Amino acid sequence: MNLLAERINAALPQTQCTRCGYPDCAAYAQAVSTGEAGINQCPPGGAEGIVRLAALTGRPVLPLNPANGSEGPRHLAVIDEAWCIGCTLCLDACPTDAIVGSNKLMHTVIEPYCTGCERCIPVCPVDCISLENVTGARSGWAAWSDSDARLARKRYEFHSARRPSGMGQGPQTPEKSGLVTAPAAAPDPGPAAGRKQEMIAAALARARSLRNKP
Repeated sequence: MNLLAERINAALPQTQCTRCGYPDCAAYAQAVSTGEAGINQCPPGGAEGIVRLAALTGRPVLPLNPANGSEGPRHLAVIDEAWCIGCTLCLDACPTDAIVGSNKLMHTVIEPYCTGCERCIPVCPVDCISLENVTGARSGWAAWSDSDARLARKRYEFHSARRPSGMGQGPQTPEKSGLVTAPAAAPDPGPAAGRKQEMIAAALARARSLRNKP
């Protein structure tokens, strides 16, 4: 990461929500520094975030790009523990390890670590995760702080360090890597992945049966 990209990254809210169109805040910062991305693609940073990036890049202030979403209050993920089946998919999805729990046991959210990124929502097979507005009418940087951003970045970097190399960095195309290769074969999920899918299917069946009871 070049010096400008590092300064831009330090000015971002570090929610790692991917709404900017990039896999994480660092990737977006790099793209802004090279002119690949606009300074108005970060909804969590909102209008103040755009002003920050304009000052760093010398570009004019623009309205937030509606294609990336809208500025809003900070949200907290809340798990309905009565319906949680303990599938652990949200644990893998959370970029700051804000969700704790174990296989087949209910999970819960550690509030100070949750950035409201929403990445746990689509992976939940029983829709037991909702979002709660925790800042009222305050939005953007009025609903977040530099200390919140530093903590989120530290936790994301720790989370990323524990993941296999290449995860969280987006797909590498031949054009990006400079290599032209034959299409790679899909990786063999192996027996462990099969067992996890069987466990999730069984848990879903149990959840459906409970919901159908009068």
